[in-house]
Amino acid sequence: MEHLRLNVSLLKKRVPNLTSAARSIGLRPATVSNLCTGKIPVGRAEVKTIVALASLAKCSLDELILRDESVEMIETKIKVLDLFAPIAKGGTVGLVARPGMGQLVIIDELFRNLKKEGYVTMLLKPDGEHPELNEMIEEVDIIANSIEEAYEKVKETEQQKDIVFATDREHVLTGEIFDLQEKLKAEGINNVTTFLVDLKGEVVDENIPFGPLETLWYFDADLVARNKYPAVNPIYSTSTVLEGAHLDESHVNIQQRAQKLLRRYRELRSLVSVKGMEGIPTSELETYQRGERLEAYLTQPFFVAEPFSGRKGEKVGLADTLKDVQSILNGSLDGASVESLNNIGKITN
Repeated sequence: MEHLRLNVSLLKKRVPNLTSAARSIGLRPATVSNLCTGKIPVGRAEVKTIVALASLAKCSLDELILRDESVEMIETKIKVLDLFAPIAKGGTVGLVARPGMGQLVIIDELFRNLKKEGYVTMLLKPDGEHPELNEMIEEVDIIANSIEEAYEKVKETEQQKDIVFATDREHVLTGEIFDLQEKLKAEGINNVTTFLVDLKGEVVDENIPFGPLETLWYFDADLVARNKYPAVNPIYSTSTVLEGAHLDESHVNIQQRAQKLLRRYRELRSLVSVKGMEGIPTSELETYQRGERLEAYLTQPFFVAEPFSGRKGEKVGLADTLKDVQSILNGSLDGASVESLNNIGKITN
C-alpha cells in the first residue's frame, strides 16, 4: 500500500492555532494530534476528517497528503526515545512537561551525544533570566538572542553539518518559529531539527501541544515521583518515524509489544496500589513482573547528570535497546531482579 502521511509543515504554516480551529469545525483535537504525529495512519482516518483539515488549510488533498516521503531517524542513544518516539531528522520535536520533570536534562544529554556525532547545537534564548538553562548552555555551540539572529547563524553554518536547535514556547506562540522553518526550507536548508520546550509547563494542559509536530515527548508525573528517569511516557509519546515505511519492521513490532505490556502493567499497578500484590490475578502476575522489569530497564544514567547522581553515564545504541527489550518481552530475563535493570545502559550478556 502506498505510504501516506500529512503535510505537517503545511498545516503549521496555514493553521497556527490548530487546536481551536479543529474544535470549531467539530474535529477532536486528540484525533488531529495523532494524525499529525503519525499515531493514527492517514490511511485509517475518516475521509471527512482529512477533507476538513484540507479545508482548514485552504489546500487540496494532494497538497495535504504526502506520498512515499523518506524520513530519516536521528539515533539519540537514549533508550526510551529511540524505541518509542524517535526523532525525524529535519522535523520538529515537542516536549510536554511541567518544570522539574527533566526536559532540559534530556535536551542537555541529547546535545552532548549529538555533538559527538558532528551535529551543531543551537539555542534561541527566551526573554528574561532563566538560570535553569545555565548547565544546558555548556553543550550549546551557538546562542541566538532573536529569530533574526538565529536565521543568520543557521545560514552561516556549514551546509553539510546538521543542526539541532532548541527554543522555548514563547517563540512558538508568536508563530516566529514556524515562519523561520518555512523561510529556511524555501532556501533549501532542511538540516535543522527543532526542539520546542515549555519552561512554564503550560502545554501540559493543551490538546495539541505546540501545534502539529513530527515527534512528541510527553513527560510523566508518576515516573518523576518514583525517580524513574528519563521520565518520558512510553505510551503517550510518539513520532511519525514509527510508521512502518520508515523503520525496520522488527523495531515497530517490538515497540508495539512493549507498549502493550506497559499499558497493562500500569493498569495492574493501580490495582496493587489499592489492594497490594494480592489484587493481581495469578494469570497476570507474569505480565506485571515483566512490565516492572521493562520500566526499570528504560531508565538510564546520563552523562550530564554524573556530578549529581554519582553514576557513570551510559549511551545505548538502538540495536542493543531492541535486543534487550525483546529479551524482557520474551521472558529471557524473568530471573533478573528489577533492581539489576534499574539505571543501567545495555544489558550485559
